[in-house]
Amino acid sequence: MPTNISSTREIPKTGIIPRHVAIIMDGNGRWAKNRFLPRVAGHKRAMETVRGIVKACAERGIGYLTLFAFSSENWRRPKDEVSVLMQLFIVALEQEVGKLHENGIRFKVVGDLSKFEPKIIEFIRNGESLTAANTNLTLTVAANYGGRWDIMQATRNMLSQRPELAHSFEEEDLMPHFAMSYAPEPDLFIRTGGEKRISNFLLWQLAYTELYFTDTLWPDFDAGELDLAIESYQQRERRFGRTSEQLEASSSTEGARRFAATESA
Repeated sequence: MPTNISSTREIPKTGIIPRHVAIIMDGNGRWAKNRFLPRVAGHKRAMETVRGIVKACAERGIGYLTLFAFSSENWRRPKDEVSVLMQLFIVALEQEVGKLHENGIRFKVVGDLSKFEPKIIEFIRNGESLTAANTNLTLTVAANYGGRWDIMQATRNMLSQRPELAHSFEEEDLMPHFAMSYAPEPDLFIRTGGEKRISNFLLWQLAYTELYFTDTLWPDFDAGELDLAIESYQQRERRFGRTSEQLEASSSTEGARRFAATESA
């Protein structure tokens, strides 16, 4: 089965451990404010949290982790804060990519990179090239990313390559052009910090994703908090448009098939 099938066209395989987790890392500024610290302190602490969650996902057998680091709307923030975020991005690229490679983690960045300075783009491309063959976990950082931008750029790219599709095309024609066409749709979406929005993140890909919201601020989000999110995910009934009875019948059929295969082995 292809990695990036559409959950609205086919029923994807699922398991007790989500294959792909996507996270909006919210609450850095409030974490700092609660401690009478400048906002930059929250962003620096957030980098430590990222290290811990990447490690925890790899240990739990999660294949894909996508982190929303900087949205296309975040340019609206104060210029000083944006400048700090860019500097922290550079530091992270300089210090962390080598460690990811040592641990067999593939590194990807998705988003409109045209607004970043050449130094950042060079670090990104070098990191992606260095880690391209790694298979333990795919860590994707969404930077200057927006879900609407992704749909627009995918449509433009598709039509530039296949103009004959201008009047009629299917999902299968469009999907290879999404920024994350290399990854399955997320099984579990997590947003920290108490807000209950998806904020223009992976709009197409979250169609059948299980959503989990927590009041925990991102700098305080640790492996234990991740486990709580996974436990919540494990309690969900993922029907993909089917009834509970159909789901139960499908599970029984699959169980019988596995039993028969074991007996004949």
